[in-house]
Amino acid sequence: MNLLDANDRTGHYPDSWYAATAKPLPPFAPLEGARTADVCVIGGGFTGLSTALHLTERGFDVVLLEAHRVGFGASGRNGGQLGSGQRMEQDGLEKLVGQDNATKLWQLAEESKDLVKGLISKHNIYCHYKPGIAHACFSAKEVREEHEYAEHLQTRYGYDQIETLDRDALQAICPSPKYVGGSLDMGAGHLHPLAFALGLAQAAAAAGATVHETSRVTKIDRGSKVTVTTDKGTVTADHLVLACNGYLGDLEPKVASRVMPINNFIAATEPLGADVAKVLARDVAVADTKFVINYFRLSHDNRLLFGGGESYGYTFPTDIAATVRKPMVEIFPHLKDIGIDYAWGGTLAITMKRMPYLRRLAPNVISASGYSGHGVGTATHAGQLIAMALGGEAEGFDTMARVPATPFPGGARMRSPLLALAMTWYALRDRLGV
Repeated sequence: MNLLDANDRTGHYPDSWYAATAKPLPPFAPLEGARTADVCVIGGGFTGLSTALHLTERGFDVVLLEAHRVGFGASGRNGGQLGSGQRMEQDGLEKLVGQDNATKLWQLAEESKDLVKGLISKHNIYCHYKPGIAHACFSAKEVREEHEYAEHLQTRYGYDQIETLDRDALQAICPSPKYVGGSLDMGAGHLHPLAFALGLAQAAAAAGATVHETSRVTKIDRGSKVTVTTDKGTVTADHLVLACNGYLGDLEPKVASRVMPINNFIAATEPLGADVAKVLARDVAVADTKFVINYFRLSHDNRLLFGGGESYGYTFPTDIAATVRKPMVEIFPHLKDIGIDYAWGGTLAITMKRMPYLRRLAPNVISASGYSGHGVGTATHAGQLIAMALGGEAEGFDTMARVPATPFPGGARMRSPLLALAMTWYALRDRLGV
C-alpha cells in the first residue's frame, strides 16, 4: 500500500483545521512532457519548498514535483511547534558525536529558528507565529532532569531563553492536574504550519522555481544526469533532491532502511470561549514528556489544537477524534464533553536516533528526511543547507550528514512490524507510568 493513497484523496488536503483556515493557492499545473533543469526536487513540503526557494535565489533552474498539493504531507498537518535544539538533546549528542560537533549542531538548530522567522518576515507569510513552548513533566524526577538540562544549555551553550518552572509556575501557564513542573522556552515558538508551507511555495514560485502539483514520481533513472518520470512527463536534471520524508515509498531503498513512516493525530476542539484560561493561561505551545508525546496549543480562533496518539500501520483509525480525545481528556478532564470540530492524521518519518537523515546518495543525488517530529525548523533549514551544498558551501550539510544513522532492524519486510512492536512497548510504559 502506498502511503500517498492510504488515507487521502489525490490532490486534496485533509479535512483539517489548517486546511479550513489557510488561504489557498491556485493549483500548480501538473508536469506534462519533457523538461530539463539544473535541479529536480521531489516533494513539496518544508524541505522541498525551502530547497527550491534557496536554489532559485542562487540562480539555479529548479523544477519541484509534488504528488498531491504543496504542504500536503506532514508539513501541512503537524503541531506547528518551532522547537530549540535538535530532536536529540544536546547531552545525548555530545556522547554521540563529541562536543565540537554537538556545538555545531546546536548552532545549526539556532540558525533554523532564525531562518523560519526570517522567511516569515521577508516574504510576509501570515502564519500566526507566536513565541513560547512549555515543556511539561509528570514527575518530580522529570522536573529535576528538565531543570538540569536548562542549566546545561545555559552554561555550555549560553542559551538563556529557558525559564525553569515549579508546579505553581507551570500551573499558572497550563492548569492541568497531571503536570508538576517543567520549563518555558521563549526562544522557541509556534505557527500555522500549512500557512507557512503555502507561503514558502508562493515565495519559491515568485523567485522563479517551477512547481508542479499532482505529479507523482514513478521512476528515477540515475547517471551523469538524472531523469525523473511521472505519469505525464519527465524531468532531466543535473541534480536530484529527495525531499519526500514519510512518503518516500520505494523510490530509494537506502533512505527507506533508515527513515520510517509513522502516523500521528491532531484534533481541533470547538472554540473554548471562557474556558481558554482553564487550558492555557498564556498563548504558548506545550509538549510533555511522554514517549508518545502530547503536544498542544491554542488556535487564533481560541480552539485547543491537541496532538496525541500514534499508529504504526499504513491506515489511520476510523475515528481519529476518539483516538485524540483519550489523551486530551487525561490531560484536561474537564474537556471530556467538549465538541471536536476537526480531527486529522498525518504521516511523519522517524529515524532510530531521532536525528534527521541528510546524505549525498550519489555525486548528484541528495536526500533529507527523518525529522522525527522536529521538522518545522529543521526541515526548512535542511532546504537551505542543500542549496548551499549544491552551491559549493557544504559545511552545514556535511555536519548534519556526519550524524550516525543506524538502519532499522529486520530488513525491508520486517522493519514495520518490529517498529510497531517497539512503539507499542513504549506506549505501554507511558500508560503504566514507568
